[in-house]
Amino acid sequence: MKAATYFLETFGCQMNVLDSQLVAGQLRELGLRRVHSSDEADIVLFNTCSVRQHAEDKVLSRLGELKPLKRRRPETILGVIGCMAEREKEGLFRKAPHLDLLCGPGELYRLPALLAEVSQRREQVAALAGSQSRRTKVAQRAFDDDALEAFDLSRLAALRLTMPHTADVNILQSYVRVQRGCDKFCTYCVVPFVRGPERSRPPRNIVEEAQALVDQGCREITLLGQTVNSYLHQESGRPVRFAELLERVHALEGLDRLRFVTSFPADWDEDIFRVLRDCPRICPYLHIPAQSGSDRMLKAMKRGYTVAEYLKLMDTARKYVPEIALAGDFIVGFCGETEEDFQASVELVRRVEYKSIFVFKYSPRPGTTADRGRQDDVPYDVKARRNNELLAVQSEISLQQKQALVGHSVAVLVEGHSKAARKARSAGVGSRQLVGRTPHDLITVFDGEASAIGSLVNVRVESVSPLTLFGRIEAVVSPPRPARG
Repeated sequence: MKAATYFLETFGCQMNVLDSQLVAGQLRELGLRRVHSSDEADIVLFNTCSVRQHAEDKVLSRLGELKPLKRRRPETILGVIGCMAEREKEGLFRKAPHLDLLCGPGELYRLPALLAEVSQRREQVAALAGSQSRRTKVAQRAFDDDALEAFDLSRLAALRLTMPHTADVNILQSYVRVQRGCDKFCTYCVVPFVRGPERSRPPRNIVEEAQALVDQGCREITLLGQTVNSYLHQESGRPVRFAELLERVHALEGLDRLRFVTSFPADWDEDIFRVLRDCPRICPYLHIPAQSGSDRMLKAMKRGYTVAEYLKLMDTARKYVPEIALAGDFIVGFCGETEEDFQASVELVRRVEYKSIFVFKYSPRPGTTADRGRQDDVPYDVKARRNNELLAVQSEISLQQKQALVGHSVAVLVEGHSKAARKARSAGVGSRQLVGRTPHDLITVFDGEASAIGSLVNVRVESVSPLTLFGRIEAVVSPPRPARG
């Protein structure tokens, strides 16, 4: 393949961010260099999300913007990878005829071969979950799982051959996948259709991958899964559940912080709370989506729990870890949601007192149960109003929580220059503003030297906004950690 440079843009969740890091490793092994503009690239890839229509619309817009580039440089390879490719399949070629390549999330290990095929044949190619017979599907899935495991573990070789803190991967904070796919089939969700059934990775491989990251200077690891707490893997005839996996990763020498997302309420094992309480390097932070405060809506969404059961889970979390920060997801405007249903969500947000929430306006996803059997009957302006109202309630709660921290010291992992500082620097204006996060996942902004990036510091909080703490460095607790060996 004659291509020398690539541009990779990521849309969507943390799982896509991780997939993009692994794809970047594949492309580096091919000798390709990453560039920061599609205009400079020989290969342009979009790693896509299908959870909401807005995410897909952004990709279609970006593809439209690249038509002139493709006319000027027809040899440029343009590809869509990830969930949108899997959901749209070859229909995406009809929407964007200048597209060269499609690759679903379960086929990413095939990407180098696909790029070579496009380069040699100059024909459109696709690697997507097919429509084989059940027996063929089972055999293919076993092969794909082995290949995807090798795809995840390929990062180990890349880490051992490259210096830390490269442009393609943030070694300071890294994701490690523990689980693929989802079996929940919530009525609004497309994830089981685009990422396949739930499969848990071998614990030994997860620990090995995490250890390699720590050896390269990583200070914080986040374990990723669509429903991470339902992790279950048979090891030597014995089940390993998520609580035990957490303990194994927590035991790694040199790891400073451990997080995990996203948890599913109906699958919760109280033993995980015990591990959170007893393992000090696991951050006291729990992201556990509610989606609605109405039992009627939860049943329509097929979530598998009631509001009372969810609240009991939140209370149990605070019983084990009193200072825990809770985060949640909510959907507003789901099919048939009344004002009473929505106000039940408002009441739940006030009752739980989350650290933060993510609110999404319901977007019908083709192929889901809700799209096939329910009417999207809540007008968009009502969805938008409910979205803004719920966020306003949470903003009030978040501000009160942060105001209580003024005058106190918080522990912060320094991630880099803040967005404002990067913007100022790109305009030629110097800025010393840095940003990091506390164990409770609170964004913290303060002035400091670039040499502090990668450090653990104590920051005295001087002022706050609903989203951010502002302060000054009091002390460097632990300087940046170099890679071993």
